[in-house]
Amino acid sequence: MRLSIIIPAHNEAAYLETCLEAFVAQTRTPDELILVDDHSTDATFAIASAYAQKYSWIKCVKRQSSEEHRPGKKVVDAFTFGLHYITDYDLIGKFDADILLPPTYFETILRHFQTQQDLGMCSGLLYIQKGDKWVYEAIANTQHIRGPIKLYRKACFAAIGGLRPGVGWDTVDVLLAHYHGFNTLTDPTLKVQHLRPTGQGYSAKTYGAKGEALYKMRYGFLLTKITALKMAWQGQNLLLYVQVLLGYLKAVIRKPPRFITKEEGRCIRAYRWKGVWSRLGHSEVR
Repeated sequence: MRLSIIIPAHNEAAYLETCLEAFVAQTRTPDELILVDDHSTDATFAIASAYAQKYSWIKCVKRQSSEEHRPGKKVVDAFTFGLHYITDYDLIGKFDADILLPPTYFETILRHFQTQQDLGMCSGLLYIQKGDKWVYEAIANTQHIRGPIKLYRKACFAAIGGLRPGVGWDTVDVLLAHYHGFNTLTDPTLKVQHLRPTGQGYSAKTYGAKGEALYKMRYGFLLTKITALKMAWQGQNLLLYVQVLLGYLKAVIRKPPRFITKEEGRCIRAYRWKGVWSRLGHSEVR
């Protein structure tokens, strides 16, 4: 299976060399890796270019964009830009530049795709450093495929229509994969070190954008309230609940374009509610 990876990178000089060394050290290296330097002002392009000169399967390209921090949209736009430089693939990966992969990451995941024909997306799990230990980055359950380490089967990527340019893209793609009949899988044996924990630099504006994303994913108000409560609990800040709801309600008024169709929305809500009732039932059993 031909494996192609795209890494969008904006000012990642502090982590990039560590990240690329882990790609080079893989027991099964990618067939091609496109690093998109998205308007960096540090040494990101120089570091990536040095690796591209040394390894024929690595390519570095530049993209000019705004320096404005736009969670979700900026990284997806850079990824989509990188797609123009991909030749052909059976598996396409979207990875971040601040991760450290275990050596057998791609070898193991390719085995999952080869043995499970209905597998549409697959990844390991992200861990962050706390003191002298690496612990699971618990901003999502262990079945959720996180944005920094995603691999898609080509047929699945085509079926979901690529990535949505905005906050929530790494949730809607998983939901759409299930809608189109694909399974998703996380392998708990593949522990990926996340060198910069998720959420650094998040603001009230970011959480408002998350609320807007829930509108675009057609969650509905009650499911949005439950999701907002979960975000506030994870962030240990009740104000986040208010910020997410305000973002959702503003979207209800402004009516920005949706990420998905009405039919997809009905199926996604059903899938989400099934997960809610399942967790509630598990809690009662305990």
